[in-house]
Amino acid sequence: MPEPSALLQFAENQLQIAALVFMAVVYSLKIRWILRFPAGKDRQAPGARADNGARRGAVHSLFQVAFPWEMASTRGHPLLYAGFVMFHVGVAASIAMSFLIPYAPGVMAAPGVAPALRAVFGLALLSGGVRLFRRIADPAVRAITTPDDYISLTLLLVWLGLSFAAAPNRPAAGEGPLVAYFFTTAFFLIYVPFSKISHYIYYPFSRWYLGRTLGHRGVYPLARS
Repeated sequence: MPEPSALLQFAENQLQIAALVFMAVVYSLKIRWILRFPAGKDRQAPGARADNGARRGAVHSLFQVAFPWEMASTRGHPLLYAGFVMFHVGVAASIAMSFLIPYAPGVMAAPGVAPALRAVFGLALLSGGVRLFRRIADPAVRAITTPDDYISLTLLLVWLGLSFAAAPNRPAAGEGPLVAYFFTTAFFLIYVPFSKISHYIYYPFSRWYLGRTLGHRGVYPLARS
């Protein structure tokens, strides 16, 4: 197999490392800023339920996303929840691939890995397309959608498409898909901390404090009948 070009080697290594360092620095500053705010105190007496409490509520709240039957937005919409899961699995798989291609090419070359990744990316593209369509076509969803939502989702769809094209990892057949994929990945590493995609940094803080407060009051998690 011929050696990859200098441009591809730069995109796979130095560019990705620099973008990762930049993202880590920005996120560290964001987390430091969040931790500067003192946590609110519970001014109410603990709830009467013996099976509840602040810690249990906080932990349950952190993993709320894994309990679609407890969320009004997904309880009656299993296909929407499946699309949500598939979209995020595709994003996670693309992130993992950005490390596997340069640092564990043997894994990528294993039989079935590339086709499996392309299947995941294809399903993620489909679910992402449905999400974008709902934001445009559904008046209720459109009302709470910001320009950043449209931009971020569209860029993610482009990135997933490039992930699909780059998954075979065959630079000898043409480096274009790989170069485009790695440059787009680096762009996202720099862009994400300033976009709504960075909600996953705020999620654990908001869910922990919300669950702790409601658990302390004895109203969360909901009692099973």
